[in-house]
Amino acid sequence: MARTLAAVVAGVCLLPMASVAKTVTTEPIPVEPETSSQAAPIPTEQLDLPEASEQPAAETPADLAPPQVYYNTSTLPKPVARMHAQMKEAALYGDLERLRMVLESNELPPTLSLTEIGDPIDFLKESSGDGEGFEILAILADTLDAGFVHVDVGTPQEMYIWPYFARYPLSDLTPDQKVEMYRIITAGDYAEMEEFGAWTFYRVGIGPDGTLHYFVAGD
Repeated sequence: MARTLAAVVAGVCLLPMASVAKTVTTEPIPVEPETSSQAAPIPTEQLDLPEASEQPAAETPADLAPPQVYYNTSTLPKPVARMHAQMKEAALYGDLERLRMVLESNELPPTLSLTEIGDPIDFLKESSGDGEGFEILAILADTLDAGFVHVDVGTPQEMYIWPYFARYPLSDLTPDQKVEMYRIITAGDYAEMEEFGAWTFYRVGIGPDGTLHYFVAGD
């Protein structure tokens, strides 16, 4: 009996390891991803950023550009075109009394001087180099023949102004514009205005309703 038990034990010991090894089933162990020490990005909509409208508007070249110059009077509003035509007609006819009628068609007298005056036609005669007012009428005709600008649109100061030099940077004038300008003034006038920094010769201002606001010279 002891021999038989010893033989069994010996036989077990002689069996291959593969025949006695127990199969072990393994399951994967889930591993949590390593968290980064860096904070997650904040969504853009949660950032306290200023609205686009709060940003200061950048100055554009259009803000610095000289005003648009016009020559075609057929594009003027009818009341403005009518006043322009009546003044030019009186000037070209050399008729100061006809001009008086145009001036008096205003609800309020237009500005002809930066100081107080009496009779407007007497004042124009006194201001004219020839003493009769014809020089002033010639200046008025040339002024109304020049290009014009439409300024302060949509405001109480909206105006159509002749010549456009009155609202145009004199330093930006091109050669052809200077020739146009010298049809109205002399080189001496221009030198004085360059030094002053603005147009000080005669100009005409007509409101969009056809009201003549001024035919005046000075600063």
